[in-house]
Amino acid sequence: MNQNIANTHALGWRQAHLGYWLGASQQRFDARVLSLMAHDDTVPLGLSNLAARGRLTASHIHITRHLALEGSRLTELAQRAGVSKQAMGKLVQECEAWGLVSRSADARDARARCIVFTPVGLSWLKAFGQAVAQAEAEFQAAVGSEVATVVAIGLEAYAG
Repeated sequence: MNQNIANTHALGWRQAHLGYWLGASQQRFDARVLSLMAHDDTVPLGLSNLAARGRLTASHIHITRHLALEGSRLTELAQRAGVSKQAMGKLVQECEAWGLVSRSADARDARARCIVFTPVGLSWLKAFGQAVAQAEAEFQAAVGSEVATVVAIGLEAYAG
């Protein structure tokens, strides 16, 4: 067997391991959530249009998942999302321009700014919760309730 062919077969594990499947699953799940939100009448029209056109991406979901309801500093938000402060700063700027979040003075430190959901952002967050619930129900229907339960318990324990 040609050495190059043997190496190609030997390296097939790169697309068949737990990390690969976790990443692919998260991408699929986030894409489904955004698709549901793009067609949700409760999502503010401008935001559903952005989602439908692919302008709101899985990256923006980091803010939705990790921004505390009482607000967060940029550094806290970036840390929770596992991204750099610079990357989160860009996401926050976009979300600010779209009316999802605003910056206000931080009550704990006058020098710092706190990022908070706007009323539009809170509507987005509510729709996000509904879309996540629907995507989870679709996952359960696709793999069966027992497998879905085992996957959820396993991922929670692993992430723990």
